[in-house]
Amino acid sequence: MRSLDFSDHRRDLGDNRYVYAVVSRRVGGLSIGINLNVDKACNFDCPYCQVDRTLPGGAREIDLNRVAAELDHLLGWASSDHLWSIAPFNTTAPGLRQVGDISLAGDGEPTAAREFADVVRVVGEVRAAHGLERVPLSVLTNATLFQRPVVQEGLARLDALGGRIWAKLDAGTEPFFHRVDGTTLPLQRVLDNLAWAAQRWPIVLQCMFHTWEGAAPPAEEITVWAGRIRDLLAAGGQLLEIQIYTVARAPADGRVGPLNADQLTEIANAVEGLGVPLQVVGGA
Repeated sequence: MRSLDFSDHRRDLGDNRYVYAVVSRRVGGLSIGINLNVDKACNFDCPYCQVDRTLPGGAREIDLNRVAAELDHLLGWASSDHLWSIAPFNTTAPGLRQVGDISLAGDGEPTAAREFADVVRVVGEVRAAHGLERVPLSVLTNATLFQRPVVQEGLARLDALGGRIWAKLDAGTEPFFHRVDGTTLPLQRVLDNLAWAAQRWPIVLQCMFHTWEGAAPPAEEITVWAGRIRDLLAAGGQLLEIQIYTVARAPADGRVGPLNADQLTEIANAVEGLGVPLQVVGGA
């Protein structure tokens, strides 16, 4: 039997609608996810995404009581080690059998959910009930909706719980942004929202790079991308970490492929001197 690893993000967990668990490269263990987009709605259509949007999703409305119950159940299983006896989690390597974080993520942009701020509150309450306040809490976001008051309320609640924003920045130029993130939204909105958030709270940048029809990102694109990060820091932005990674699972678009270690290192070299910790993660 093949061990559950970074290339396998099955979300098999009984009849759960919102709460799932995967082995995460970025946390070095079990990442408990809260899927706020069971309807599969997203304002990005990234070609590297593994979500199959040809199949219909569920209801847009979020049942907060069910979120709380599912998370309470899973945290109880993880704390008692019962989770590791359930397939496919029983194949997880011993060194990864730990709860690494709880993240608001899923099949779309989590901050688009009307209940986003309430979900943050509920997750904080359930985490505290299990005495797991030290388990990191995060939201994985494309930073396109921070201008909405309800999203700002949710982000403030996240910070009050010691949580962090993990925001995408996959490009430096407008055309490249539109291609790799599959959107017609302006890149400037993302840049403005990143600046707004990072001037208030320390954030993590998640930067996905990949091949396109066998070609790596152009060197000039990486130069502009690095410049965007320099500008963010110069404007008073606080960055906890820059994560540079590539695809590890089958993407939605067959033209997408993983970068090799040397290519990822070359990208990391463009931001190495900025004084921000770097995490470079390959596809293997």
